[in-house]
Amino acid sequence: MQFLRRAYERFATLLHELLKFGIVGALAFVVDFGGTNFFRFGIGLGPLTSKVLGTVIAATFAYLGNRFWTYRHRQQNGLAREYVLFFVLNGVGLLPPLIVIGFVSYTLALHDPVAYNIAQIIGLVLGTLFRFWSYKKWVFLAAPEEPPVEGAAGVTPQAGPLTTR
Repeated sequence: MQFLRRAYERFATLLHELLKFGIVGALAFVVDFGGTNFFRFGIGLGPLTSKVLGTVIAATFAYLGNRFWTYRHRQQNGLAREYVLFFVLNGVGLLPPLIVIGFVSYTLALHDPVAYNIAQIIGLVLGTLFRFWSYKKWVFLAAPEEPPVEGAAGVTPQAGPLTTR
């Protein structure tokens, strides 16, 4: 019974984190997508520069949302460490969109908003899979489990070699 309870708790925690991660990600997507399109078609910056700027702004938003909402129950090893690591991993997660956008813009010579945004979506899906896994693994670490306290509800001290009953 204990095994089933632990399995359920782990699944519920994972599902809860995944839903929150998805909400933060959806909002960051709006910031990234809107910002990138603004820089590309509103201001007229290059396709890759626009994507980098949009992603930096969205990544800052996503970090704050994930740290203080999605993973607030996880261990905090210092905001500076997390923030730097978060951005390094976002840099790696930015590579798939940049590759796809670069291929569409420079190899296929498609410069219209539809082709650009389809390339953004394909790259974003690939980068998001990497980011979800890497944030849990290296940025928002699991809180260490505390050992049971003697006398706590339902916890009885173990009989050791010197204990008599």
